[in-house]
Amino acid sequence: MHFFIDVILPIPLYRLFTYQISEAEFQYIKQGMRVAVPFGKRKVYAALVYKKHESPPKAYQAKEIDSILDQSPIVTECQLMHWQWIASYYMCTLGEVFRNAVPAAFLLESQTLVRLNTNTAVSPNSLTDNEFQIYEALQSQSVLSITQVMDILDKKRVLPIVHKMVNSGLLQLQEKINEQYKPKLVRYVRLHKQYNTEKALQNLLKTLSGAPKQRQLLMTLFMLQAKSEKTITVNELLQQSKVTASVFKTLVDKKVLIAYQLQEDRLSYQGKTIKSSPLSEAQEKALKSILKAFQQTDVCLLHGVTSSGKTEIYVKLIERCLASGKQVLYLLPEIALTTQLVVRLNKHFGNNAAIYHSKYSINERVEVWNNVLYQKEKARLVIGVRSAVNLPFSDLGLVIIDESHETSYKQFDPAPRYQARDTAIYLAKLHSAKVLLGSATPSIESYYNTNNGKYGLVSLTERYTKVLMPDIELVNLAEKYKKKRMRGHFSDRLVEEINMALNAKKQVILFQNRRGYAPVVECTSCGHCPQCPNCDVSLNYHQFKNQLRCHYCGYAMAMYQSCTVCTSTQLNTKGLGTQQIEAEVKLLFEQAKIGRMDFDSTRGKYGYQKIISAFSNQELDILVGTQMLTKGLDFRHVHLVGVLNADSLINHPDFRAQERAYQLLQQVAGRSGRHTEQGKVIIQTYNPNHQIFRQVVDNNYLGMYQSQLKERDKYGYPPYFRIIRISLKQKDYNIINQAADWLANGLKATFHKNVLGPAFPPVPRIRNQYIKQLLIKIPKNQSLLKTKETVESLKKRFEAIPQYRKIKLTVDVDCY
Repeated sequence: MHFFIDVILPIPLYRLFTYQISEAEFQYIKQGMRVAVPFGKRKVYAALVYKKHESPPKAYQAKEIDSILDQSPIVTECQLMHWQWIASYYMCTLGEVFRNAVPAAFLLESQTLVRLNTNTAVSPNSLTDNEFQIYEALQSQSVLSITQVMDILDKKRVLPIVHKMVNSGLLQLQEKINEQYKPKLVRYVRLHKQYNTEKALQNLLKTLSGAPKQRQLLMTLFMLQAKSEKTITVNELLQQSKVTASVFKTLVDKKVLIAYQLQEDRLSYQGKTIKSSPLSEAQEKALKSILKAFQQTDVCLLHGVTSSGKTEIYVKLIERCLASGKQVLYLLPEIALTTQLVVRLNKHFGNNAAIYHSKYSINERVEVWNNVLYQKEKARLVIGVRSAVNLPFSDLGLVIIDESHETSYKQFDPAPRYQARDTAIYLAKLHSAKVLLGSATPSIESYYNTNNGKYGLVSLTERYTKVLMPDIELVNLAEKYKKKRMRGHFSDRLVEEINMALNAKKQVILFQNRRGYAPVVECTSCGHCPQCPNCDVSLNYHQFKNQLRCHYCGYAMAMYQSCTVCTSTQLNTKGLGTQQIEAEVKLLFEQAKIGRMDFDSTRGKYGYQKIISAFSNQELDILVGTQMLTKGLDFRHVHLVGVLNADSLINHPDFRAQERAYQLLQQVAGRSGRHTEQGKVIIQTYNPNHQIFRQVVDNNYLGMYQSQLKERDKYGYPPYFRIIRISLKQKDYNIINQAADWLANGLKATFHKNVLGPAFPPVPRIRNQYIKQLLIKIPKNQSLLKTKETVESLKKRFEAIPQYRKIKLTVDVDCY
């Protein structure tokens, strides 16, 4: 009898692959374990066991596995069910979900090594220059990786040379898998058991009378043990005794001390925990309403104005859930938010809280994964960004999705292109858990679902300290420029309010949703603008490094000293970025301490934390930033928020532009006056009578919701229609046009007027690849499943056409 397993490979293939195993391996292997399997000619991958069975594959001879990599499953059965739903709903492969879901340390892939074939005699004179360099390098070391060969030859394409040497018998290839995860090992020290008696200890100290350093180290060890019952680390002992490591090694060699290692978690909270603060009357009422809503529906929307104390309500719900022995997932849209929130939640839950996001190292993410998998106490509450929905929960009781309206919950690249909010709701359904969506400005889809009874709705309309909502004032930029009341990009009204706030020892936030210094550099003589050679966009000017940089592909070059077309030195910047605001603020308010928070200033692991901590501790007076500082951050001393140019938020070719403008402006306005007195918001715009700006001033969410809903109904957009976007990418302009037309004709034959395009997006070329897009609108009376089947069938026919095989085709379900 033969035994087989079906495995998921971490590559974009729609089918599972079958491998043969022995009977003993069949008894040992479980679903969710990893095995090393050969795939293709030489490659070895870490694949995930999906199913065990006794049926051989019909189309090919099953290979044997190389090895078993795990002692127990790293993925749960419930997780696999969740992954299947993601793959099915978002039209991608299980392999792509697997690669995206697990920490990179689990995705082992073999490394190709080359070594000399000792059975073949080599004449150095017969080798080419490149072959001789490889041969010479292998004389001094036994094996070389392909990367090392590339460095030796100073070439990127070395495989043809290597394969030629393999075919002639000069070299041998070997595939090797290296484990990436390394546990943290800490060295501890203790006294040898032979010196446990007082007499033995006295004799030891006498013998060490001629070795003062060794005696000093021992006395320090006794002192540390007397102070604390904790085990003593080697590092702590050496620091306290102020002796060298060689002295310690001498005592270990004499068997006076024993050094041993223990595995420790990299992530732990050392501070004290405190009880949660009592709720206000409005919060208590909202909490009871949420619990009542959970009795009737599994999903509830908490619509609470900014600074209404939604987090304290979350804390009470988390306490109830943890007390019942279940796990909690707390999702946030931005890493920046975890910085401040984690401090608050750690004070309440200590080591019960674990954090999971992309700024963590590979090893740290593996440890969080394992803590959740094995239901350890230090990971019963998981706080993370969208990737946290992929963790191996076994007993989830509550999912909280904070700032649930945020676009950051949607993954656009690579596949799976999932919406974390919807994915978390399905995850909760698998665990029979409850979901709470929290937002001051809910998405139109979420609010629509409360009106049709799909979700529960709880409103929180007053701030926690009963402070009034901020006073929002619109400043007409056209009028200010006309009357010459502008200082740079600052109106006299905004400058006046900033001065008042600084004089009152209050803090200021200035918002501009564009990083860099300026988006365009223009020659005033001929009008030429430097363009990215790889993308159809102008290069952004970054003053700090005096660079021109593309924000799409990363291309960068030194700033021009003169125009490359007419050689004029009269170069001028157009537009406004955070670096330019920062420079202007330094000139206008010389005494103020200024910080900037954008993608460029938060690149390091603790970049967010440093800036947020400095601003919270009043080490900065003015903070300039992009949208990352608008979301849920709580700054106690902020009195004024200034929006430099609000018009840039509504001028996007996107059906959601006005909804997102309202959300962003309301969120950034909510950073002011959160605790003691009413805050002030100045919004600079050329169009102060625009409907959205009036709704922001009036804090009129329902007015925005109703007006946008009418527009969506009229033109066929969510929540009335679902949308699937198909994107094509290719270097050849003519081929992509032909391919897009072929695909459009196929789709229109089935879906008729519900297909829009093909059309180029606002930026038609990125990284030297042209992009064309089609939109499929799916009305409620049309089957989503059958629509996907039709798209999938057409996609397979498209990929079978030889001239279209090099085109990258992606399908994005719910692409908004």
